[in-house]
Amino acid sequence: MKHKYTKSFVERLYSDEDKQFWLFQLCGWFGLSVVTFLSITAWSDHIIMAHVGHTLLQSALGVVVSAPLRHVFSRIWDFSPWQRVFISVLMVVNCSAVWTGLRLETFMWMSGERGLWSDFGEWYFASLFVFMCWAALYYGIKYYRLQQMEHEQLLQADAKAKQEQVKRYQAEAVAKESLLKMLRYQLNPHFLFNTLNAIKALVVLDEGRKAETMIQQLSEFLRYSLDNDSVEDVTLEQELEALMLYLNIEKTRFDERLILDFDIADNTLGALLPGLILQPLIENSLKYAIAPSESGGTIKITSHIDDERLHLELVDTGPGIQGHDFSLGRGIGLRNTVERLQAKYGVDYIFDVTDAEPCGMKIQIMIPLSFLE
Repeated sequence: MKHKYTKSFVERLYSDEDKQFWLFQLCGWFGLSVVTFLSITAWSDHIIMAHVGHTLLQSALGVVVSAPLRHVFSRIWDFSPWQRVFISVLMVVNCSAVWTGLRLETFMWMSGERGLWSDFGEWYFASLFVFMCWAALYYGIKYYRLQQMEHEQLLQADAKAKQEQVKRYQAEAVAKESLLKMLRYQLNPHFLFNTLNAIKALVVLDEGRKAETMIQQLSEFLRYSLDNDSVEDVTLEQELEALMLYLNIEKTRFDERLILDFDIADNTLGALLPGLILQPLIENSLKYAIAPSESGGTIKITSHIDDERLHLELVDTGPGIQGHDFSLGRGIGLRNTVERLQAKYGVDYIFDVTDAEPCGMKIQIMIPLSFLE
């Protein structure tokens, strides 16, 4: 409690110029009386109480005489340097003369000695030195406080700038997260619409068991999608598990017409990538490569690591790029994937769509390699 009170007192003292001035004023003049006593009075053969009393009294008079200097120096603070120096010197000279006269009169009154005015010059020289030191200390402290104030203002401005920068980064992060969520949620209605159409077709064809199986598989996929609706990265292994929930639906729909070929390198299973980034690409291949063909086709997914980047490749046996029209909403899965990659990695990614050999379309994704810590 005592330490806390002392700290509070020091903080109040540091922030209050008036209290600081009077503390320095009293301590400085009392210190002068101590120095005077030790350097002059104490060396006398007989210490006279009048001399001791005068040492204290002249310091008290110094407090009174020097007090107006603060007001004058504050008023001329905004003057030009030469004006400030001239007025300060003039005030020091006058205050030194006044204090010298008061010292002489009080000393003669207290000691009973007379005729000391002839020593005015000697006494005045000491007074002038004391008041010059007073003025130098005042301006030194004033400039120090000004420098400290400017330093604190710079620190506050820097802290405010950093705070604004943090807020801007937070706002950008929130906006980026919102964009990623928006792009991801665009996929669910698109996928749901296609799946419901497939279920409807099975019902029309009186394939109730397949329709029931597909509904159950759809519910499992949607449950996964709702339970994992964040924009945090997932491992490739988790991505493939989620992808299989979707592909189970499509396998029910296409049966033997859909052939899957996964060639996943073991060292890539722990690599991180945006969740459900492959699903729209698979859906795109199913729509343009598998569905239009009576014999179906193959979708192959491969992964490997090269030059500290995760390489993903998806190849189908469809008609290739010429079979796609990316305008008027078609190819939404490809565009959505590109937008998600751009929102996530900026320009530090590669998304390349080319024709495969001998037929079909090949999609390559290259993203920075990262793993869970």
